[in-house]
Amino acid sequence: MEYLLIVCFGAALFAFIFLSGRVLPSERWQMMASVPLFKNPDGMWQALNLTWYGGFSALAYTLATAVAVVLLGSVGMGILGLVLMVAGMLGLCIPAAKIVARLVEGKPNTLSVGGAAFVGIVVAPFVASGVVWLTGSGAVLPALAALAIAYAVGEGVGRLACLSFGCCYGRPVDTLAEPWKGIFSRWNVVFHGGTKKAAYAHDLCGRRLVPVQLMTAYLYCAAACLGMIFFAAGSFSMAMIAPLVVTQVWRVLSEFFRADYRGEQKISAYQIMAGAGVLYGLVPALLLTAHGAAVNFGQGLAALWNVPVLLLLQGVFLVVFLYTGRSSVTGSQIRFFVKEGEI
Repeated sequence: MEYLLIVCFGAALFAFIFLSGRVLPSERWQMMASVPLFKNPDGMWQALNLTWYGGFSALAYTLATAVAVVLLGSVGMGILGLVLMVAGMLGLCIPAAKIVARLVEGKPNTLSVGGAAFVGIVVAPFVASGVVWLTGSGAVLPALAALAIAYAVGEGVGRLACLSFGCCYGRPVDTLAEPWKGIFSRWNVVFHGGTKKAAYAHDLCGRRLVPVQLMTAYLYCAAACLGMIFFAAGSFSMAMIAPLVVTQVWRVLSEFFRADYRGEQKISAYQIMAGAGVLYGLVPALLLTAHGAAVNFGQGLAALWNVPVLLLLQGVFLVVFLYTGRSSVTGSQIRFFVKEGEI
């Protein structure tokens, strides 16, 4: 049953990525809503934009949390441990996305998933050890494997947020050397709309770009599914190593295809973080043992269908959406009127 669930989950993820890749680069899929704040002298309302970037980011965090809950629950971690584990990791990683971006790029309104991932890799062994010690349930290595898999799922789906906002974009295809130019002439992303980051930051609206976001989404979700297969088989070291190595090595390589600002150095700070994260993460993966933990996905799914966990998932979605979905770099004006013909 475990392997069938993994296959179905992976198929749903890849179908979702495929459909999102076809529609999200369009102008229509950047702004979700605008909330009027105050009225201007000309009668127009100044509004706050709520973005699909925030919606997809919230979906990614929530899905990653759900995956972590199922995997952690499947190896016997109780509800208290699940809540503490998720709250501890998200409480550290969500603020880190903005803090690291500000330190590296010097921009107050930028988020960095790479920075959050590095912080998560560093603190995960301590959070997992603390939760296992406090609750007396679960084991550290399976917990770290579950977090690595959940991270790969979350960041894979989270790249769709970048497609929507037009950030984390690849280099123009016509600037590449062969064979890359030929490859990406057939598979690329074209952003539309002047409010996409690719447009206002590098004037790349309407140009064919390397689909870094889609490549990352497919690769990370595939790595997560591979990790789940190892996890179901009880090979927790490999379940942690596979998504960890794939995601961080690809982060190093993918930056050579990106055109957005990553710092002045040829090797960016994010690439250094990713390389260090792999080496750091391999230590517990190779040294820790699972202490005879057995996997039961049915037990994990049962842990997901629980009132405290469902409330936690709703809370994660709401907090992440409010944190990432309020656009600071775009604005809007709204005019309200009565439809005379509908009275």
